[in-house]
Amino acid sequence: MPIPAAYLGVILIWSTTPLAIQWSGAGADFMFPLLIRMVIGLAVCTVLMRALRITMVRSRAALHAYVAAGSGIFGSMLLVYWSARYVPSGLIAVLFGLIPLFTGLIGMWLADEERLTRAKLAGIVLGLAGLIVIFGSGAKTGAQVLPGIAAILGAVAIQAASLVWVKRTGAAIPVLALTTGALTLVVGLLLPLWLALFGHLPQWSLRAGLSTLYLGIFGSVVGFTLYFYVTKHLQAGQVALITLITPVSALLLGQWLNGEQPGFDIWLGTALILLGLGVHQWHLLALARMAR
Repeated sequence: MPIPAAYLGVILIWSTTPLAIQWSGAGADFMFPLLIRMVIGLAVCTVLMRALRITMVRSRAALHAYVAAGSGIFGSMLLVYWSARYVPSGLIAVLFGLIPLFTGLIGMWLADEERLTRAKLAGIVLGLAGLIVIFGSGAKTGAQVLPGIAAILGAVAIQAASLVWVKRTGAAIPVLALTTGALTLVVGLLLPLWLALFGHLPQWSLRAGLSTLYLGIFGSVVGFTLYFYVTKHLQAGQVALITLITPVSALLLGQWLNGEQPGFDIWLGTALILLGLGVHQWHLLALARMAR
């Protein structure tokens, strides 16, 4: 696949995923769409593994990596699907844009990353300022929005910790095998939990079903594969630009397709977060420009 096409594919999938999550939950408990999405993703991964003759690695490091990736998906997606009932899809994408900041902080805490430079510190401060503005907007919007925002931030922290954990395992695993192992764990945890808490099939609309199908194939398999394909062929700074593009595109899509009306404070908080991300990853962006 041409690299520009893969790059645009990642942006498109990441921009539409929050909106698809909201649509998939219409008429159902928050856990059922997530379960079906993961089952579809696991089925697609299994078919691709057999078609491409990729075998599952069963070393101790590999099993460690499956648990690290799977637990991150399980914890973060549970929180996202629960909060999607209260938080606009565009704002979900904005908050998930904070993953590089959270990953950097966790990496520095574990001594996996470089020391805290002035640029990184300024980026963190700007990101926190954006969060404060967004929390203020949530307080004005309604009582249920603030817990939703807090849950998404918890999901971001879990996902960032999972990324660092997978990296620290040092396991040499094909991307598709890592995805398959992680989704196997997620489905194994979600199915009994859903049966215990809900256990009845919902009345689903056509849009909800198609959204879940889209998330199962593109959000869980294609997007993940394209992302790792892009990271393999591009400089780190060029990949980092994705996190600066998708929050804005997701806000615009939510406004256009879902009737969401983000106020000035949401746009201001978004601008501060994106500015913080840009400053925090300035050295990566500089390297990307030098590589052109």
